[in-house]
Amino acid sequence: MSKKTQAAADFETTLAELEKLVGNLEEGEQALDESLTGFKRGIELTRQCQSMLDNAQQTVDQLIDPEDEESIAPFKPDA
Repeated sequence: MSKKTQAAADFETTLAELEKLVGNLEEGEQALDESLTGFKRGIELTRQCQSMLDNAQQTVDQLIDPEDEESIAPFKPDA
């Protein structure tokens, strides 16, 4: 699996875990301690997702630098 594919899989996996966790918290059927533990985990997952998105944005910004005409290239999807 390439780095790009692995990074996307990591993001998708982290986001799926976060969505499941939020669903469990929204149900409101957990004990307070379980809810607090889940909330803490949710904060960690949110930060991980945000970091991955920030890295992706930085990559896009570097690839499409309006000051650098050579950075603009035709899209070549990974086959």
